[in-house]
Amino acid sequence: MNELDPIIHQPARLQIMSALCQLGARARVDFSYLKDNLGLTDGNLGAHLATLEARGYITLEKEFVARRPKTFVAVTPAGRLAFAGHVAALQSILQPR
Repeated sequence: MNELDPIIHQPARLQIMSALCQLGARARVDFSYLKDNLGLTDGNLGAHLATLEARGYITLEKEFVARRPKTFVAVTPAGRLAFAGHVAALQSILQPR
């Protein structure tokens, strides 16, 4: 049986990874998009993103768009692999025996 990933297993981080893994391989979203779509506060989302970034599951890029700072978030190949493993672990738990 695959093991649950304790970093991804937390509900908000699971939502973040799910949203990011639905994007194309080189796609990224901005911080506000995630915040609005997941219903998280700035501080809460920022803390979860920092945890995922420290583990190497996502990258954060800060840029200026129309002279305003903007943070973009993308999932890494390691993040996609970890998420797939976590989903497989969940599926194995839910499978009837």
